[in-house]
Amino acid sequence: MVKKLLSLIAAITFSFNVMADEIALNPQHPDRYVVVKGDTLWDISGMFLNSPWLWPEVWYVNPQIENPHLIYPGDVITLVYIDGKPQLRVQRGPQTIKLSPTARASRIDEAIPTIPVDAIRQFLTQPLVVEEGELDAAPYVVDSPDEHIVTGAGDRVYVRGIDNTDYGRYSLFEKGGAYTDPQTKEVLGHEALYLGEGRVQRFDEVSTLKLNRTNREISIGDRLLPVKADEIHTTFLPRPPEADINGQIISVVDGVSQIGQYQIVVINRGEREGMEVGHVLRIQQRGATVRDTVPEKSEMVTLPNEDAGVLMIFRTFEKVSFGLVMEATRAIHVLDHVVTP
Repeated sequence: MVKKLLSLIAAITFSFNVMADEIALNPQHPDRYVVVKGDTLWDISGMFLNSPWLWPEVWYVNPQIENPHLIYPGDVITLVYIDGKPQLRVQRGPQTIKLSPTARASRIDEAIPTIPVDAIRQFLTQPLVVEEGELDAAPYVVDSPDEHIVTGAGDRVYVRGIDNTDYGRYSLFEKGGAYTDPQTKEVLGHEALYLGEGRVQRFDEVSTLKLNRTNREISIGDRLLPVKADEIHTTFLPRPPEADINGQIISVVDGVSQIGQYQIVVINRGEREGMEVGHVLRIQQRGATVRDTVPEKSEMVTLPNEDAGVLMIFRTFEKVSFGLVMEATRAIHVLDHVVTP
């Protein structure tokens, strides 16, 4: 993790000389800002820059601060100019001290997030995308003690197929449809709709699971996958992809027809195309195909794509990625394009 962070900082330092001249400051930018609880790094960057995701390009890496990318309430962000180029600096704010019998002092407030993590928290730990047949082979809900057709948090359910007692916590899913590339028609994965989580109270041929939390009703036939302690990204370093990405939005969580700020979308580009957590993409509204009504023409033409917003990738799979829409300047739809900004 340290090596990866150092590589990112090195890349940022290198790209500064290339891009600093292109950084546009927000005309209403402050010269100084004191961080408060509830801020996000994206919001603060938007106070200073027209394009908030470019903050690493003007960020001064202070060697006296252990991790300059972690910003805390009370820290002071200042805008200065070095050789005529803008630079953002952080001055560490007052420390919150906790006394203990060993006289150990430690900071107890948490760093502000890059983006509103609450909007994506449940999507950070769940599979979401599975291989064909993976859920068909998973344990499943067979019934409930009270013969409920649907159940929710606080209820118990009976489960068949739990053969491995190494895992006590399970997430529950409903099988969704296939993610298909709109251009190549390749199946990129299968959707797993997250329903909730529970803990096994008794292992047996028919096991008993207590539902701890749910965000949808649990029904007979819903599938279970074990909760594993994988590495979870909660701190993001926004940056453009190094590769030239040209993809499309292929799905939106909860299936709304128009997509706005802080909604979650799925794109048809994943790890095999070089997508990484933190990559920022510009959304372009797909140009409509219309008829040219000028009499001597009378043919179908496709209008140009129009910039519609910005998204940031927060989770990647082999062939697809999940992104959070950070800015929406016009209506966004499934099949709109996503490109390197």
